This record gives sequence, structure tokens and C-alpha cells, in this order.
Amino acid sequence: MNLVQKLKPSAKQLAYQSWEFGLFLHFGLRTFYEGYVDFDERRMDPAAFNPVLLDCEQWIRTAKEAGMNYAVLTAKHHDGFSNWPSSYSQFTVAASPWKAGSGDVIREFVHACRKYDVKPGLYYSPYDGSADFYTQDAKAYDDYFVNQITELLTNYGEIDILWFDGCGSEGHSYDWHRIIGEIRRMQPHILIFNMGDPDFRWVGNEDGIAPVPCWNVVDSTEFSILTEKKEQLGDRLWLPAECDVQMRKNWFYSDSDEHTLKSVEELMGIYYHSVGRGANLLLNIGPDRNGLLPEIDAKRLLAFGSEIRRLVESPFATLAQCERRGNTWVYEMDEPQLLDHIVLQEDLTAGENVRGFRITIITAKSRRPVTIYEGQHIGHKAIIRVPAVKVRGVMVEITESDQEAVLQGLSFHHVGYPKSY
Repeated sequence: MNLVQKLKPSAKQLAYQSWEFGLFLHFGLRTFYEGYVDFDERRMDPAAFNPVLLDCEQWIRTAKEAGMNYAVLTAKHHDGFSNWPSSYSQFTVAASPWKAGSGDVIREFVHACRKYDVKPGLYYSPYDGSADFYTQDAKAYDDYFVNQITELLTNYGEIDILWFDGCGSEGHSYDWHRIIGEIRRMQPHILIFNMGDPDFRWVGNEDGIAPVPCWNVVDSTEFSILTEKKEQLGDRLWLPAECDVQMRKNWFYSDSDEHTLKSVEELMGIYYHSVGRGANLLLNIGPDRNGLLPEIDAKRLLAFGSEIRRLVESPFATLAQCERRGNTWVYEMDEPQLLDHIVLQEDLTAGENVRGFRITIITAKSRRPVTIYEGQHIGHKAIIRVPAVKVRGVMVEITESDQEAVLQGLSFHHVGYPKSY
């Protein structure tokens, strides 16, 4: 199998980057065990799994209202509990009292995603703490891996994302050639996260912060939160970054961390540091033991979504109103206007070309050009926030590029201070 890609995105990678904002959902047997952590040695019993009010439509409807375009659910976390009735494990929803053992969280989740036009993604931990043969028989575990992935990719229709978490897999060898071959055969349009034959990558932290610059082309990926070791790709590949971060302290629901719920102000900071730097943002909420997004989390998510819309939906000028003069886009106005945000998007169809840009304003009184910002990377989106300034014009100049730069989007905004929620 050829794992080498040209240094430009595929159509599905471009589509993924346009989704920008998604919901991460950590939910499973561990939801019902307060205080348990990753790789916890205490045993868990499927008899504890009983989300009597499970409503995946509530999850996805809330995500949609908040402006999210995709969702990723833990089909199987590190503990090995399968949120679907897998034929290859007894540690599944089928062994629980929920719906008398006939329930299937994956089916309800995917159905809800389709109803609300949200792209469904499934998180699958390659490491499995419930499989005794994980360390003893690599071939048997590869068989198990392929069999479970086959269930997930053949029983629920088209799945947009398969999200592999490297935690626990440090030092373990998988037959990726075989595993990826089966995945691509069953779902040729699926996007794979970070392992095997990735289409997009982990940003390298769980804080929701992309670095400056955040290029789309890399020669290695960050492997796991448990190690600083990087996975070498063998070539330079187009792999856009995704920032994953929790709404609260814990990934799974907890009774004890409501006080850690992030404010809208902090969430907006994360948005600027992720989507505003050309990465996608995957924000986690752990559904509670009834199978619902906690009310306070849902309200906070909707308030966050409202603030994003306030930022992006009301520009006072766009690319269509600018005049291009060589490598500079110019917007001039008759009356002065307050400016505090500039949003740029590079057309990435043929790859990433912009290596430097400059933003200059024409001042309101003196009508003099003043440079207020210089940057390196535009990528899918660069959101530039500046102290409010009254301007008579704005100029965006590409100062360095590999080939002729093409802007896909450019807009100027006055957003003002965040609203109170």
C-alpha cells in the first residue's frame, strides 16, 4: 500500500478542514464508575451500564445548534468496553441491563447524526484492557482488532471518521498494513486520525492550542499524551491538525468536576488558538449516567456557539468588496469604521503557499498607513484579533509565498467585547 501523499490535500481532507468544529463524546461503562481513570486496574462490571434516558438526539441536536459539524463517540475506550453488541467480546452493552441487553449506543448515535446532518465519527482505542491476549498474542489481537472494526464499518452505514487514540499502544506493534487495508476496503472515504495511515493528526496537547505556525504538511505526528516520542511518517504528508480538549476536567462524566466547567471566555480563547490558527476543534462533553448531556454543559456549549456566530457572521466587508493590487488586497471606505478582527482563508486546493503576510490599516484621522500585524501562516483559516481601532481602509499583503497565493476568504469585523452569559 502506498502511504505517501502529494503535498496537497485530498478532497476529503479539504472537506474535513471545512467542518472546523466538532463534539467529542466520552461515554461508556466508565461513565458509571466515579473516580476511575485511564488504565484503572479496578474491575468494572457491565451490569453497571444502564443509561435509562439515553438520548443521542439530544447530544447531536445540541451540537448542531452550537454550530458543530461533526461528532466523535467512544465506541471502545482503553478499558475495552464496547458500546455496541460486539460478537467478539463479552464485555459489551449486550451484557448490561440497558434495554435488556438489546441496546446499541453506536446505532442510536449514528442515526442521530444522520437526522441532524452531523458527520459521525467513532473513537476506537487500539489498546484494549479487557483482552488478555493483547500482550501475549499479537496475531490474535490483530484478528480481534480487524473483526471489531469490521463490525463498526459494515453495520452502521457510512462513517466519516475513525479516531485512533495512541495511549496504551506505546511499544506495541500492530499489523497496520492489514488493518488499514481492511478499513480502506470497507470505507474508502473514511478519515483516519493519527495512526496507521492518517488523514489528519493530533495537535500534540489536550489544551486545545495549536502552535504558531501550524503548517498542514508534516513529517511526523505526536503519538500519545503519555510520551514525547513522535511517530515518523517516512515522508512529508498533508495532515491537518485537530485540537481536542475537555469542557470539564474529566473526559468521562463525573459528579465532582462541575466547578471546572470552562467559561465562554476561556472557550473563545481556545477557539482563537485552534480554529483561529487553521486547526479543527474537537470539544469534549461526557454524557451523564442517564445518557444525557448535563444541562449546564449543554447551555454552556450553546452560549459558546452563539459567541462564535457573533464573531463570524457579521463582517462589515468581505473579499468580494476588496480590490486586488498585485499581492495586496485593499478595502477602502468613505466613513471610518471600528475594526477588531480580520479573518483570512487561503485556497488550499493546490497546497499551502503563503509563508508570510502583513496587515496594514489606513488610520481614520491622519489617513496614514500603519502596519498592525505580521504573520506566517494562513492555512484553512487565520483569525487575527487586534485591539479595536478606527480605520478608513485595510490592506492585506502576501509578503512571501511558494507560488502565487490565492485567498479563498477575507473579511473584516468589529465584534466588540464578549457578551455576558
